Amino acid sequence: MLLKFTKMHGAGNDFVVLDGVRQHIKLSPEQLRLLADRHFGVGCDQILLVEKAHTKEADFRYRIFNADGGEVEQCGNGARCFLRFVHDQKLTPKREIVVETLGGLISPRLEQDGRVTVDMSPPVFEPSRIPFNGGSGAVSEPLEVAGETLNISALSIGNPHAVQLVSDVERAAVEKLGPLIEHHPRFPKRVNAGFMQVMDRHSLRLRVYERGAGETLSCGTGACAAVVAGIRRGLLDSPVNVATRGGVLTITWDGDGQPVLMTGPAITVFAGEINL
Repeated sequence: MLLKFTKMHGAGNDFVVLDGVRQHIKLSPEQLRLLADRHFGVGCDQILLVEKAHTKEADFRYRIFNADGGEVEQCGNGARCFLRFVHDQKLTPKREIVVETLGGLISPRLEQDGRVTVDMSPPVFEPSRIPFNGGSGAVSEPLEVAGETLNISALSIGNPHAVQLVSDVERAAVEKLGPLIEHHPRFPKRVNAGFMQVMDRHSLRLRVYERGAGETLSCGTGACAAVVAGIRRGLLDSPVNVATRGGVLTITWDGDGQPVLMTGPAITVFAGEINL
């Protein structure tokens, strides 16, 4: 099967984007893993599939597959690349669209400076909806990992996150603790593990060990989760610039019940074909 693709990235979080509107695409987990493989395939953190909407409220359907071949609910950096892709491919003339995801509807908007802003909807703190077994919905909760007690903020930005505060993000034990938190039994659908260092009231540094992908250069929903957690802990004020290893994202959140807005780059790297 000859498959056309576009390689994109949002602040270093990289994607293989597939047009499922103009070509029929149905890939097995093995084929998805091959596409994501950085030695034998194209190479990416996630694969994004553009499809026709299933409901009248939306313009498109957006499916996200991690490098391990598993489908997930949401990807913030990917949402920005999604809009840039459908706009550049002339699948729509709109600068703002409504998109169906497994995590709900999102509304990305192409700004005049070329960046993209995404309405990620209000964050979710109810443990059963994250899901987070035994959680209370508190701003900070204990989590036993590798014989130590971590203080995490558990929430969902369309997908589950566990965010912890660290004194030095570069020295944080991301490689050790990341996979242990991701697969912790209290998170039945696994979880994205965020490590954030607050720099001042409007900026932080962040590393994220993503569910099904490992540590990535940037995580859009992880940036949103970190800012929300920091504001709830009284450490940050909106808007917040989040410095990741791949670039800077700007996150705005005005409090409970309000949507999280994320603004950042969406870059096309190259297009090509691969024979699966």
